[in-house]
Amino acid sequence: MGVQRGRLTSPRGRRFPFDFDRRFRPVLAVLGVRPGNASVLVTRREVTVGFGLWRMRIPRSNVAGVQVSGPFRWWKVLGPHLSLADRGVTFGTSTRRGVCIRLREPQPGLVPGRLLRHPGVTVTVADPQSLAKKLR
Repeated sequence: MGVQRGRLTSPRGRRFPFDFDRRFRPVLAVLGVRPGNASVLVTRREVTVGFGLWRMRIPRSNVAGVQVSGPFRWWKVLGPHLSLADRGVTFGTSTRRGVCIRLREPQPGLVPGRLLRHPGVTVTVADPQSLAKKLR
């Protein structure tokens, strides 16, 4: 495994680590989210978001589009967050920038089971431009 421009590479795919803002690390640590267990792994077939205890697996064929966005307000992005406007989920570690991944079919991610499904997921990775490019 090697490092290329802020992302980890392996034979299984590319891993994009989250961008941890120092101010929010203590709060995120209480939630069990640390740099060692928060990343987005992109393979040819799947996008896997790991965020502490949360996991979201998305088939690549279900990715409808991506958009780099930000900056964000901390109360709208920090930690695992559900948007009441559209039921989208955010896994956030920084207010700087993130990638919104729009889905063709809503996916579960925030709570166990299939009752709550999300039409999109926003992740605040360290290299949002490269993640967006990889998913296009």
